[in-house]
Amino acid sequence: MTPDLTPAELTLLGLLVEKPRHGYELEEVITARGLREWTEIGFSSIYYLLAKLRDRGLVAEVDGLDGLDGVDRPGSGRGKARKVFGPTTEGRHACARAAEAAVAELRPVHPPVLVGLANQPVIPPRRLRAALDRRAAAVAGKIAELRAAVAAQPHAPRFARAIFDYSLAQLEAEQRWLSDYRAELTAAPDQEDDRP
Repeated sequence: MTPDLTPAELTLLGLLVEKPRHGYELEEVITARGLREWTEIGFSSIYYLLAKLRDRGLVAEVDGLDGLDGVDRPGSGRGKARKVFGPTTEGRHACARAAEAAVAELRPVHPPVLVGLANQPVIPPRRLRAALDRRAAAVAGKIAELRAAVAAQPHAPRFARAIFDYSLAQLEAEQRWLSDYRAELTAAPDQEDDRP
């Protein structure tokens, strides 16, 4: 991903490239597609991020489908009407560049579970097994939740299905790893280090 856009900014900009939206509609799409599972966008930060994108000339307030040329028209979207934002031409280009980089670049991920595993020797064996059991239950719950979300959106665009598929594949891989590691710990408890 280019340093120009944070993951949250790129996510919002991409949703606006799909079609102009107001903040509440962005919230609905973020929730429906499960975007909070992989990006940090709180409801309260949507308008803050929109303002940042607007200040950088990447989005502008629009009236319906007019105004997509990037001109921020005074008075548009004011009053009781919700402010609708759409991408500017530069916003579309920035979104495409950043999205391409995000797909192409392999970046390290630092899941906290790896820190826990690195410190595994300090966890009593029974507590470690219980922690792994809790994690396995949480992973199974998340898999069920994602499958339900997929089933609820049978006509989701291909790219949205790809996001769900990617997330499910990762969770299913972790589920297999957890199953194997828990079985290994159960089969060879005498090989565990003495722990406090």
